[in-house]
Amino acid sequence: MKVSILDDYFDTLRGLDCFDKLADHDVTVWNDHTDDIDELARRLHETDALVLIRERTQIRAALLERLPRLRLISQRSVYPHIDVDACTRLGIVVSSDLHQGAASYATAELTWGLVIAGMRRIPQQVASMKEGRWQDGVGRSLLFKTLGLYGYGRIGKVVAGYAEAFGMNVTFWASEASRERARSEGATVAASREEFFEQCDVISLHLRFVDATRGLVTAADLARMKPSALLVNTSRAGLIEPGALVAALRAGRPGMAAVDVYESEPLVDTADPLLQLDNAICTPHIGYVTTDEWEIQFSDIFDQINSYAAGTPTNVVNPDVLSHRRGT
Repeated sequence: MKVSILDDYFDTLRGLDCFDKLADHDVTVWNDHTDDIDELARRLHETDALVLIRERTQIRAALLERLPRLRLISQRSVYPHIDVDACTRLGIVVSSDLHQGAASYATAELTWGLVIAGMRRIPQQVASMKEGRWQDGVGRSLLFKTLGLYGYGRIGKVVAGYAEAFGMNVTFWASEASRERARSEGATVAASREEFFEQCDVISLHLRFVDATRGLVTAADLARMKPSALLVNTSRAGLIEPGALVAALRAGRPGMAAVDVYESEPLVDTADPLLQLDNAICTPHIGYVTTDEWEIQFSDIFDQINSYAAGTPTNVVNPDVLSHRRGT
């Protein structure tokens, strides 16, 4: 099969051990990024299987309809960037391992790095020295503080373990079913949503981004946070009501945010309001971007290609396509 891989910015994939799984295929790797549909249609015109690196490129009907040979899109995690209905109509299989059984330790590690960076103002202190000044303000310790985790899933539980090692108190908030599961497993659950936002010193979001969670964190929620509190988001920007975070940071509740995800990515506009705020630490969606994590993720992605080539597609998110998929 002719396999195309988009958006491998640093040509990382060819150096992974799992890349050998594509040895029987004709592989093209694109290291730059383009949103131009004409250019993408040209690049992918002969492609049978398309590999995506998370949500770096939007795959919509206007592009899909210009790719007559495309039979498979293989990726990992959620897929809001893919027009799945158009894929089904056109006979294109979408395979995406949602890794239900394992946490992304890379994302959990970055979350914790952002917690420490935010509470101790590490980026601001580094910038101060590079500008020829000494200390820039006074940070806050983590010991005995309360970490609030919104979401009771795999990554949140890993982050909770890190917090306990730092002597923090950990409390959760989540859907009613997840709160009940947390209580049954001995975790501390906030008495109410209002109390969760009012009392936590650090709040970190660990939820799947689906229609039910879009805009789940509101401006009113953020306004309840302490002026000394930190909000961390390594999940998805869409979990927060549009525009609410910038407004809340300007108002001083919470006093700081550390985020890895944005409403529009890649975020390269230096005039973006979030990037202008001294009380916002921003990283370019690197939660999952480590070679160790990519070995795990792309091993699954390449396995999906080989399964399709063998006639047995796996992790199919649009099963209705199987009755009329291209090439059968």
